[in-house]
Amino acid sequence: MVDIMKAIAIDSGFQIDLRVIPFGALIPCLTTNKIDIISAAMLKTPARAKVVDFSDPVYAYGAGIVVPARGGKDYRRIEDLRGTAVGVQVGTRFYDQLKTAGVEQVKVYENLMEMLGDLSVGRIGAAYGDAPIFTYQIAQARIQSARVAGEFQPPSIEDVCLVVRKGDAQLLDRLNKSIRRLKSAALQSIFNRWGLR
Repeated sequence: MVDIMKAIAIDSGFQIDLRVIPFGALIPCLTTNKIDIISAAMLKTPARAKVVDFSDPVYAYGAGIVVPARGGKDYRRIEDLRGTAVGVQVGTRFYDQLKTAGVEQVKVYENLMEMLGDLSVGRIGAAYGDAPIFTYQIAQARIQSARVAGEFQPPSIEDVCLVVRKGDAQLLDRLNKSIRRLKSAALQSIFNRWGLR
């Protein structure tokens, strides 16, 4: 998402000041004017759309499950996680998905690596979150003790968009025009570089 924002800024001709903010604090920082755009793996949901405005989609994906590399059962549907202690990142749509599916043992984490650490020592039986980010983190950190459950079918595929303050039509229009111009070539090259399909 950082690379996408950089490409859009170049295309639109504006300077950006990138800031690292915990995921759960992104919308509050936007609505209190501390930042102007959210460029994160934030899925577009009806609840969020009541508070902020979303750009045209830049990517779409669903949830993934990470389980211990050895043993355990197959998780084909989200409901299969019932009876398992499951980790999820704070402020994400995935928490709601787990609760809707009747998963009762949900532990909330600030970040994915902390969650994967608890999975490796058996504090949780599965981690639930962004499928492409899990795949990337496990590959980059060369985590041998965990695997992405390839058999899992997420309950939905949702759009990842840039996010602006509610009613900021001028900035939203500028972002959307860049997304449309960059969608076929520039954005696809970014996805390829990060191993996204």
